[in-house]
Amino acid sequence: MIPDFLAHGTPAAVLRALPGSRAVGGAVRDFLAGKPIHDVDVAVPLPPQEASRLLRAAGLKVFETGLKHGTVTAVLDRQPVEVTSLRRDVATDGRHAEVEWIGDWREDAARRDFTFNAMSMGLDGEVHDHFGGREDLAAGRVRFVGVAGERLAEDYLRALRFFRFWARYGRGEPEAEALAAIREAVPGLARLSVERVWMEIKRLLAAPDPRDALRLMAGTGVLGAVLPEAMPLDMEPLSRLLSRGAPGDGVLRLAALMSAKADHVTLGQRLKLSAAEVLRLAHVVDQSSMLKPGASEGEVLMFQAVSRFGTPPDAHLPLWLADARDGQDRHAERAAMGERPPAFPLQGKDALALGVDPGPRIGALLGKVETWWLTQTGTTATRDACIEKLRDLLADHTNQ
Repeated sequence: MIPDFLAHGTPAAVLRALPGSRAVGGAVRDFLAGKPIHDVDVAVPLPPQEASRLLRAAGLKVFETGLKHGTVTAVLDRQPVEVTSLRRDVATDGRHAEVEWIGDWREDAARRDFTFNAMSMGLDGEVHDHFGGREDLAAGRVRFVGVAGERLAEDYLRALRFFRFWARYGRGEPEAEALAAIREAVPGLARLSVERVWMEIKRLLAAPDPRDALRLMAGTGVLGAVLPEAMPLDMEPLSRLLSRGAPGDGVLRLAALMSAKADHVTLGQRLKLSAAEVLRLAHVVDQSSMLKPGASEGEVLMFQAVSRFGTPPDAHLPLWLADARDGQDRHAERAAMGERPPAFPLQGKDALALGVDPGPRIGALLGKVETWWLTQTGTTATRDACIEKLRDLLADHTNQ
C-alpha cells in the first residue's frame, strides 16, 4: 500500500518517473514517528544528469540546485521535491565533501548522520533500514551511523544536529559514546559558517521543550562554543515561558537564554541573523525592559501604544520576555493588547494644512503631539483632538 505522503503531488510523480527511487530521511522518520511531514526528499540510484532527463520527460520542471553534490529540485504544481543521487564521499574536511555517484543503497545510507535518518521507503511502502533506525526511533535513541567520531569529522554540524534531534525524539539517557565524540569535536565547530550554526540553533529552539537538549549542549561544551551569550546557562526564564504557555517563538526563546550582560545587537551581527530577525530580537529585548515589576498604568499604556511590531502575537513577545526574566505575570497587559494598537492619526499633510512650512519642524511638532497622544490619553484621543493639540502647540510657539 502506498503511504499517503507518497501517493500524491510531486513526490508521487518523482517516484514514478525515476526507476528504483525512494523517499529518504526526515519524511520516512516522521511518518514512522507519527509526526507531520513537511518536506519529502528523494534519492535515486542514477547520476543526476540522467535523473534530470527522466524527470523532464515525465513533465516536471527541473532546477539544478546542487548539481555538484548530486541534487536537483523537481517541481510540479509549485510543489518542490529535492532529488539526490546515491553517492559516496571521496574526501571530506569537516564542512564540505567531494562525492561520486553510486548505485548501492546501503553504502549511501552509511554516510548519513543518524540511524533514523538513514531509512528509505519506496512506493510499495516497504521501509529499508540498514542500521536499526526504526528501533532507535521507537526507543528514543539518537544514534550516529557507524562510529560517531567519524561522522562528526565528516561534518561538524552534526554535533548541533544531534541536540536538535534529541530535543524532538530523544528519551532517557543519551549514548555515552555520542556525547564523548561530541566533546572531542567541539574545536571543529569553529570551522562552521555562522549561518549554518544559527539555522540549527533556531530549529532546536523551536522544539516543544528544548531544555534537556540545551543542558546537554552546555555540559559537552557545545553551547559555550556556538552561543557564549547563553553562558552561564540559566534555564529559569525559558522554564517560565514553557510553563505559562508562551509562544514557541525562536527569537523569544533566544532572548530568554541570553545572559543579562549579553548585547543583542552584537549577537545578531555575529550569528548573521536576517534583517527581520534582527528587528524582532531588538523589539523583544528593548521593549521588554520598558515594563518593570509594578509598572504604573501610564507605563502600561505607553508600552501598549508603542508595541506596533507586526501582528499582535509579535507585540506580545516583549511582555512574555519581561515575565520570563522577573517572574511577574502580565496576563492583563497581554489581554489588553488583543487588538493591534491604533496608528497615530496625524500625518505631515495635517501640519501643512495648518500653515507649517515644509521641513524638519513638521516632524518635531508631530512628535510632540504623538507623545501627548501616547502618554496623556493612552491613544484614546481622536484625530480632531490631535489636530486641536497641534493648533495649541503652534499658538504657543507664536506667542513666545
